[in-house]
Amino acid sequence: MDGEGNERKFALSFSSEEPYERWWGNEILDHASGAVDLARLNEIGVVLFNHNRDSVIGRIIRARLGDDHRCYAEIEFDTDEQSEIIYQKVRSGTLKGVSVGYRIDTIEEVLAGKTTADGRFTGPAEVVRRWCPYEVSIVSIPADSTVGVGRQVEEIGPGTPLDILERQLQINKNSI
Repeated sequence: MDGEGNERKFALSFSSEEPYERWWGNEILDHASGAVDLARLNEIGVVLFNHNRDSVIGRIIRARLGDDHRCYAEIEFDTDEQSEIIYQKVRSGTLKGVSVGYRIDTIEEVLAGKTTADGRFTGPAEVVRRWCPYEVSIVSIPADSTVGVGRQVEEIGPGTPLDILERQLQINKNSI
């Protein structure tokens, strides 16, 4: 599963609790039990290149939540020309960055110097308490440099268009 030989499968980590600075402040994806809904990713999840919906380069074989508060996936690259280019870059080690596209269901806002209800995070931050990954992307510049290809236990990047972020904020307003 490491991409050696003709094997087109890779194990990778695609998310963690590393704070990410968004334009409105720090965002943390909670990885506690029950926080991440992996059903959609396991049923119809795809691998994209740089979050481009028109650049499907593979599929998710299996996604899971690890005991170390990270999400992991086994992926398999497709064999078309576009996928082959990215596959070769991952195989050679040129591309290692991974990111995740997701829907936010519930957020806990944490003020500066305060801690979350469970005491795990300190503000200022917005902790995404319930979320659903839609896709995993191989990316040239990852938002979270602690995850990626080859970063496994045996686990929306900075280029996300503003309209997607605005829709996420609207979803959260409507669910409160």
